[in-house]
Amino acid sequence: MNVVEYASEAAELFVLPDTVTSLRAVIDDEQSTVDDIARLITFDPTLAAQLLKLANSAMYKFPNRIDTISKAIQIIGTKSLYDLAVSYGVAKTFASVNANIVDLDKFWEQSLSCALLGKHIAEAKRLRQPERLFVAGLLHNIGELAMVQIHPEMASQCAAINKNTTPRVMQQTLCGFTFAELSSEIMTAWGLPDTLNDLVSRVHHKLFPADDTDVQIMQLAYVLALDNVNQDVYEPYANLQPFLNECLKLDEDDIEVALDTTNLQCINVISMFNPSAFMVY
Repeated sequence: MNVVEYASEAAELFVLPDTVTSLRAVIDDEQSTVDDIARLITFDPTLAAQLLKLANSAMYKFPNRIDTISKAIQIIGTKSLYDLAVSYGVAKTFASVNANIVDLDKFWEQSLSCALLGKHIAEAKRLRQPERLFVAGLLHNIGELAMVQIHPEMASQCAAINKNTTPRVMQQTLCGFTFAELSSEIMTAWGLPDTLNDLVSRVHHKLFPADDTDVQIMQLAYVLALDNVNQDVYEPYANLQPFLNECLKLDEDDIEVALDTTNLQCINVISMFNPSAFMVY
């Protein structure tokens, strides 16, 4: 099977929550109001609760508490709230994946670390709507979870990284494609925005800087998260090529601040993406 065939099967096995798919249609409708969007979100109490938790988390540090979805939309913005809803919806979609094949705690820690680093760097560079980097970081490796379901033996082999190789090399060698490429194809099958899907597909750097600032940030965030979360495998900055931060005019101190800040944020919000967060009691 090639990457498109795997993605097609994954898109049938894993379906986004109805609220998330409906939300985009409402937002794209020029006649929709903030109240229309808020009303749709509140029809899914779990989604609404988690979005409010995120809005009030260390990710934003708003001085006053946000206690309604309408207020969250007004402060964060419609597009940003949609991005957060997609993030949560995808995490919920993959909550039932077999934890015996991959370490789900480490999976979500690395994904969330990449997401938070992407958002932090985008904010430092004063880019608009930095949540798009958060979403790309969080979703860049969902292809691994799809592979756990479709081809668990292959997923297990790809997870066996060591200091002499990287996930990209393992995946390309064993599968013929990377999990980021698979993630992008799945997101395309779900009808998520092309700009987001393209960003995910380019998360792995080449031997020179990317020509797009969003991609540069994503590639740097990925490598920093990979080394940061897998300290049992890699030395600090083992996979960091100097051009990844230099093209963004970030020095060693900037990177240290980014890691310190996002590590604290990760501790604060990771429980919202843990599979137990989606259980109904």
